[in-house]
Amino acid sequence: MTDALNDIHQFLPCRTPDRWIENALANQDLMLIDHAHCEKKAASTALSLMYRYVDNTDLLNKMSRLAREELRHFEQVLAIMKKRGVTYDHLTPARYAAGLRKEVRAEDPGRLVDVLVVGAIIEARSCERFASLAPHLDEKLADFYNGLLKSEARHYQDYLTLAEQAAGGPVDDRVRAFLAIEKSLIESPDTQFRFHSGPV
Repeated sequence: MTDALNDIHQFLPCRTPDRWIENALANQDLMLIDHAHCEKKAASTALSLMYRYVDNTDLLNKMSRLAREELRHFEQVLAIMKKRGVTYDHLTPARYAAGLRKEVRAEDPGRLVDVLVVGAIIEARSCERFASLAPHLDEKLADFYNGLLKSEARHYQDYLTLAEQAAGGPVDDRVRAFLAIEKSLIESPDTQFRFHSGPV
């Protein structure tokens, strides 16, 4: 897992700010609620890609597996919340995913390439945040977050591979463009704490 995490650290333009970790530790119930929403949204994204691109066999297989894993993670977060007396509820969405998706091109194949690149970045950041948080959490939650690292790292790689297939070659330019946006979203002050927010 160390190699995969090192790869993610090299891929991402910055580390999670210490201030965000402080925010997360001070708002663990909210963190869990938003984490559950993130898992559900990740499954929904995978399913929507399956509905839209029915002729892409590699995408269908990888997104089917990813959706099942994300829904399993969703169920696991809900179980942790139930044990801790945390009520799952609606939350306003973070600016993070919307900020990244603003730059997605409107027409295919560019649209598909960009959606997959954004998916890779979101999975990579999730993995980095799980690893950043785990040393500061209680043993049970730390074990759970450490256990998620392997699948999140694989999802990041799957998305990047699919993006390169959709583009018919390297996607370095699109990755750089979206990572620049991502860096700004992660480092600039945010108005509300969320799993993918900037520091509040």
